[in-house]
Amino acid sequence: MRVVVTGVAGQVVQSLVERGMALGHVVLPLGRPHLDLAQADAPAIAAALALARPEAIVSAAAYTAVDKAESEPDLAFAVNAAGAGNVAAAAQALGVPLVHLSTDYVFSGAGTRAWREDDPTEPQGVYGASKLAGEEAVLAACPNSAILRTAWVYSPFGANFVKTMLRLAETREELGVVADQAGNPTSALDIADGVLAVAANLIGGADPARRGLFHMAGTGETSWAGFAKAIFAASAARGGPTAQVNPITTAEFPTPARRPANSRLDCTRLAATHGVRLPAWQTSLDKVMDRLVAAQGEER
Repeated sequence: MRVVVTGVAGQVVQSLVERGMALGHVVLPLGRPHLDLAQADAPAIAAALALARPEAIVSAAAYTAVDKAESEPDLAFAVNAAGAGNVAAAAQALGVPLVHLSTDYVFSGAGTRAWREDDPTEPQGVYGASKLAGEEAVLAACPNSAILRTAWVYSPFGANFVKTMLRLAETREELGVVADQAGNPTSALDIADGVLAVAANLIGGADPARRGLFHMAGTGETSWAGFAKAIFAASAARGGPTAQVNPITTAEFPTPARRPANSRLDCTRLAATHGVRLPAWQTSLDKVMDRLVAAQGEER
């Protein structure tokens, strides 16, 4: 399978390249300067994607600076809404399926039940609103698409919560971590496996049930504080840095953009339709920790 993915440096893009190679696929990242969703018009995006000759396209490039988006709404919408729509239109013109990545931030974050695909959307900030607009643009432009909402992404690559915790533990004995937000920690390596499986399913048949909205996140849930405790337990077991986690409230850690108290995603539909269920988050965390702690040891 020849897959073109928008973006170059993101966690999911790097994971797709690694997992694609392991699974025998050709994964071609396409990003700036050759593909700039914020600057390029629809014909330019279509031309760049056509030149790469994809069998499927993964729309992974996004504006993900949640707090900064509050002061840069135009840029967030240019990339996450207009840019995503242009990628979807290109996929439709090329006659190839599209897998588009989205987020739990399209929901309000209220309640305690895991969000389902048919729940009402109510983003609480610019980032979530721009991603919701992107979902709508994708579905309108390319019916042959699957939108995968995910949450709490981490990996051996880029910047993420796991790497931040390990870095802070190098110099601090205690850390205050938010305990009143819950979600599904999700390894980008698992996301990559899921994306490739969904892309293959879209190529393999025209079943309309395999198109549309799906949730894809790690199995099981925890709080940020619970996640941090698991990170430090795994790190300590490998001789890496550790710190005491002191649970705090969201109010004690204010941010420009409101974070969802409830980021839980119900992934039943994805499992039933595509046969994809991501592993327990603890299992995937162990695999990522093996790599991160080993890498830290090599840097010392």
